[in-house]
Amino acid sequence: MTPAGRGDPGNPANSGSPANSGNPANPANPGNPAHPTDSADPGTAGASARAEYQRRHRARQARIDKSWGPLAGVVKAVSSDPQSTTAWRDGALGEERVATDLARRAGDRVLFLYDRRVPGTRGNIDIIAVAPSGVWVIDVKSSSGRVEHRDVGGLFKRDLRVYVGGRDRSSSVSGMGWQLSAVGKALGECGLALPGGAAPEVHAVLCFTGASWGLLAKPFLHDGILVTWSMRLADSLCRPGPLALEEIRAVHEELSRLLPSKGTG
Repeated sequence: MTPAGRGDPGNPANSGSPANSGNPANPANPGNPAHPTDSADPGTAGASARAEYQRRHRARQARIDKSWGPLAGVVKAVSSDPQSTTAWRDGALGEERVATDLARRAGDRVLFLYDRRVPGTRGNIDIIAVAPSGVWVIDVKSSSGRVEHRDVGGLFKRDLRVYVGGRDRSSSVSGMGWQLSAVGKALGECGLALPGGAAPEVHAVLCFTGASWGLLAKPFLHDGILVTWSMRLADSLCRPGPLALEEIRAVHEELSRLLPSKGTG
């Protein structure tokens, strides 16, 4: 989760994205309606980020009440939460947007898990997608500004970096290592394998929402991590692969069990 911008580019020139598409009753949890036999708990996109925002917001409100007494209402009316608090709210909205976009575009070809807890850590995995092409570990980054793959090296040295809004965000890529390790470990523990004994392939994704892309921009790989936006990510998820529907369901259920929703304790 990172600070959210507005919209998610359906193509590089368009940053708009309907926030309430997918399941209109609960856009944060589009669900997996095409797979009724799958008993996994998909979780709710952005749930832990939203809970953290609400905790911080309520704590600030309580501090104002204590400090200002009868004038607390006036202080609340003329002030707002700091960016360190609103970042959690905006991040939750970004996760919801991406989850809804992916579920709508992927249809019944992909199963999703949202806001997953990794036992033994305080972190979470925003979205896990189980698709014909493998397992996709998706870290949603809510940002404004243009996404660029810049070479900042000298004449004889190549040094590629991920820039968003003029700021170097390459550390976001390196920060995905523990998430990949957690999913890889879970797949190893569940013992599921494709015909021939191979484990499902695991892909890592940094999906920016709220950011802009050039008219001719394309997703790119940075240190093995796919950097993209939701429409193009959905295309990647839906490409043909070795996992059949029964295998997708089995992997989805096992990952749900081993990497539970953060709302389940």
